[in-house]
Amino acid sequence: MDSLLEILDFCFLLAGFESEDLVKSVEVLKEKLKFLKNFVGFVTLHGVEDGQLGHLFVHTEFITTKAARLSFTWNSDPSSTSNHITDLLQKIIPTESQVHETCVQALITSKSSRHPYGDSDKLVLRDFLESLQCNIWSMLKSCTFRMISFKFQLQILWEGFRYLRTNFKEKPKKFDEKVRDLTGLVLCDAGLYLLSLSLNATNDGFIREMNLVSPDLLENMNLIKLTVAAECPETSPFNFPRRNALGFIDFLLKYMTHLTSSEASLAALANHPVQTIQKDLGFLRSFLGKIVEMRNGDEELQAVWDRVVEVAYTVEFLIDSVLVGDILDSCSLSFDSTMEEIETIKAEVLKIFDSKRLDVKEKEVTKRLNQIPTQGSKPINNDVVVGFEDEATSIINRLTRGSRQVQIVPIVGMPGLGKTTLAKKVYNDSSIMSYFYTRAWCTVSQVYVVKNLLLEILTCVESKHSEKFFEMSEEDLAAEVKKRLLRTRYLIVFDDVWDMEVWNRLEASFPNDGNGSRVIMTSRLRDFVPQDNLHQEPHYLRQLTHDESWNLLKEKLCPGKDLLPSELSELRTQIVEMCQGLPLTIVILAGILANMDRSGWKEEVQSLSLRNVSSTEQCTTALELSYEHLPDNLKSCYLYFGGFPEDHEHTVKRLIWLWVTEGFVQATDLKSAEDVANDYMMDLINRSLVMVSKQRSIGGVKTCRIHDLLHAFCVEKAKEENFLQLVRGYDELYTLNVPRYLRRLCINSTTKDFNESRLAFPTVRCLLFFAHGTRELYPWFGLSFNFHLFKLLRVLDLSQINLKDTFPREIELLVHLRYLAILGDVYIPSSIANLQNLETFLASSTSLPFVEFQQMLAASILEFGSQHC
Repeated sequence: MDSLLEILDFCFLLAGFESEDLVKSVEVLKEKLKFLKNFVGFVTLHGVEDGQLGHLFVHTEFITTKAARLSFTWNSDPSSTSNHITDLLQKIIPTESQVHETCVQALITSKSSRHPYGDSDKLVLRDFLESLQCNIWSMLKSCTFRMISFKFQLQILWEGFRYLRTNFKEKPKKFDEKVRDLTGLVLCDAGLYLLSLSLNATNDGFIREMNLVSPDLLENMNLIKLTVAAECPETSPFNFPRRNALGFIDFLLKYMTHLTSSEASLAALANHPVQTIQKDLGFLRSFLGKIVEMRNGDEELQAVWDRVVEVAYTVEFLIDSVLVGDILDSCSLSFDSTMEEIETIKAEVLKIFDSKRLDVKEKEVTKRLNQIPTQGSKPINNDVVVGFEDEATSIINRLTRGSRQVQIVPIVGMPGLGKTTLAKKVYNDSSIMSYFYTRAWCTVSQVYVVKNLLLEILTCVESKHSEKFFEMSEEDLAAEVKKRLLRTRYLIVFDDVWDMEVWNRLEASFPNDGNGSRVIMTSRLRDFVPQDNLHQEPHYLRQLTHDESWNLLKEKLCPGKDLLPSELSELRTQIVEMCQGLPLTIVILAGILANMDRSGWKEEVQSLSLRNVSSTEQCTTALELSYEHLPDNLKSCYLYFGGFPEDHEHTVKRLIWLWVTEGFVQATDLKSAEDVANDYMMDLINRSLVMVSKQRSIGGVKTCRIHDLLHAFCVEKAKEENFLQLVRGYDELYTLNVPRYLRRLCINSTTKDFNESRLAFPTVRCLLFFAHGTRELYPWFGLSFNFHLFKLLRVLDLSQINLKDTFPREIELLVHLRYLAILGDVYIPSSIANLQNLETFLASSTSLPFVEFQQMLAASILEFGSQHC
């Protein structure tokens, strides 16, 4: 069997040159053969004799012989190979009564055996677990079953197996005899259920009645979690996003109103009490508006709030599931059970009203969703530089004097100390601009792609015709950089460097012509540059003095004024000591105070200054405080930055479209949703939470970004509040602990790793894909297999995956899609008009004219061209 699988691996490579369908068929055949091999290995560990497996051995021998013959005839007749594989796959499933009974009895015997699993058995347990996991994945992908309860049972089983597989890899020492025996029981139970399912796959009545995940299986899985992770499994009853609750319910009510005006939607929902639920949700929404501030510190009101929000998310899920054709067969997840919960909540709300307890402290709360920022649409200056004059002079001297050979000038300091600000101050200094003929800036970060860095440098050197560079290979880009820098005095800035590997990979592109060229590197790590690469010690950035700290606060809070208000001047000593010379903390504090009434400044400063923490912790504390001071609707917009890669430069127009699509922003009587979203952006900028990267020539902000510390905060806070999950790279994909009601999934990985991780999220509404590369050139086609696992998607961004000339037709099944961004010279089929809810469609290029798209789609925003992707 092992030799056969090796041969099929070779055939898999050949299949890549034939067709996509052939690649799929070979991969499925390999998985099925591995299942037979791993099943036999598992049941023969103990309790089952070879003689008891006669029928299975005959079946296995027949299948492997057929597969071996197929592999040997591959080269002579590749065109008919796919058909032969399909025939073989039909025979490989053990549905014959004798073979099936043999498998069932083998698992029953293994389960009843009292012989413990030894340490040497872990590999066999892991292999069989992976084979069962592949079977569950195939069922999730097949889209054969539409019953909601069955899908959720498969999802539970899938998540449990994924957890076991991850811990087999990450914590092998935790799998002692107790855990191994529990794992064996779980595998036996799961194997029995999957065998029963394969035998009755076409029996809908059986599927409807089947309880796939037995209590024993769940209990054993939880025992394993308790033992391995030394922690209880998640038991929180509230797993939905915690922010922008009122905005979400308003968005849902508007959506339900829209559905009642659509004949197709009315027909699909005719048997469900959608209009009654809409009326009741409207009543509950008005109640939440009254308690939005009073619920803080009141456990009873908070509990009612959570129940209303949870039932609103459930209603949305039920409606959208019906509209994609799923069957609501579960009594625990149905419109009837939801109506019962709504009636119970209404009774509690009426009881609260009758008790008159709200009359004591009731204040009608102005809807935060419609708050208009008071600062207007012009951002304050994010690039105020105070202090650093001596630091800048020192750096400029090192750049313009000394050796004529290329030298690295490191600027080192803790996070938030102003390394990037100092580097920009020097980079834009008039003496530097006249001394160096060529300058370029690129941001490295912990995760970087060499090709991206080369592109950043080239687009700085030649901005007018930069599009041609995107089609070049990494080698050609490296040669082009060297060509552009040859015999010219240049200054290159590498911002946020974490190790010297980036320089080792790029050094050949930087010629040393003995003309005084320089390279600046900023880093938070003290010894990231080896001594061999240094001509002088790194420039260690100092913290601001008390006077500099005070001056920076004045410039941020009251630009152009010499004196601060008296309410703040008397707190000078407290403020400068509290901020500990950390510019980022000062900037954040200024953002907080600028949006508060002056009467509350003293209390706020004293509250923050009482915490005895280090500079880094002080900065984190300031971030938390700044976040808590945001209105609820702005919190959602702010946390959304956590769904993008670190140091990502955001196109403001595109970010605004995403906010509107997600329902964070609603139009008012005087402004469109886009205009309100632009006000929100300006508010975040004025609070110093977002930095302006580029201004528009006609006024306004073109691109923006956030500081690394703020990004890290958004990533963790968004995860904590079930708002979104950012998954970065292979390791995080394979160890992701999947939340039950994950709403937004943001992937920063290759499509290959994403496919192999086999993630399934039936509740996800937003999928943002940021591949490791500016325009990923890896084969993407496997991703299309998974789209039907995301049938409820409203936002799909594939603008980092080069689709080349193939449009994934599975996208046409995503009937709820409102936002779609793709990359590639793609022919868009006319059937995309079936996406009647599509509001925003972005593409790098298209073979159809713009006017024809306007006729095909109801989308209100159509954008074509690489600048949008």
